[in-house]
Amino acid sequence: MLTKKAKYGVKAMLHLARLDYGQSAFVATIAERNDLPKKFLDAILTDLRNAGLLLSKKGRNGGYTLAKRPEDISMGAIIRALDGPLAPIACASRTSYVPCSDCGPIEQCEIRLMMLDVREAIANVLDHRTLAELRDARGDLMASFVYQI
Repeated sequence: MLTKKAKYGVKAMLHLARLDYGQSAFVATIAERNDLPKKFLDAILTDLRNAGLLLSKKGRNGGYTLAKRPEDISMGAIIRALDGPLAPIACASRTSYVPCSDCGPIEQCEIRLMMLDVREAIANVLDHRTLAELRDARGDLMASFVYQI
């Protein structure tokens, strides 16, 4: 399930993707125009900056800007930066694998095998869709995006 943190992060990234490339926006502006809580958004944008997806600058001409072109930012990168691994259970994760304490050999666990498929399906959608596609398609892609997840 997509958390509010990731949803708000995607909304903020879309806001920045709709600006001219390299143009920045203040947190307060992004929060106000997207009806997001500013304090929570501050933390979200910091996480996205720490993940290398945003740049920030202080001062009168400061704010946040995309670190890469929207065409080069996958939805998977945004979601992982905010929600962590895509796998629904830790034993199906590629990046944060942790074996289940209540299972036998992982090769024989039916639940893990199914969750590996789920993880691959989610990653296939999120890693092959860019911020630019989401920005440009609006309703059509968003409906497809939501349907596929």
